[in-house]
Amino acid sequence: MLYKNGYTLIEIIIVIIIVSIIASLALSYYSNVKENALDKQVKADLRLLRVAQLSYRMDHNGVYYPSSGSTSVIADINYNLKVHLPGGETAAWNFAVWSTGCSRATRNGGDSRSWYLTIDDEDEDPNPGAGCP
Repeated sequence: MLYKNGYTLIEIIIVIIIVSIIASLALSYYSNVKENALDKQVKADLRLLRVAQLSYRMDHNGVYYPSSGSTSVIADINYNLKVHLPGGETAAWNFAVWSTGCSRATRNGGDSRSWYLTIDDEDEDPNPGAGCP
């Protein structure tokens, strides 16, 4: 009677191929889930900036922050609008606000996609694209 000890090379290769396919599918799915979560977070941050801009305007005689032009300095935005947006090189998004009441977030690295939200946006939902002046 012949007993077989271990596995053949073909069996091991087939298992490795199957595991590789499953791992690539899982990695692709994880990447999509991560980007969708980042998009949801940035939309919430833009809504927060919109409300902060409206509040700033009520406290400063009808003027949006900044009083002219635009700024993308996160520390200044956080301080003046009393928000806490993530900043620095490791942040997923770069934020900018305009004196017109427009706010924009651009993806840091990667595909550089953008979302924007203006004060007078009727549906109050951020829109994809550059959008601000």
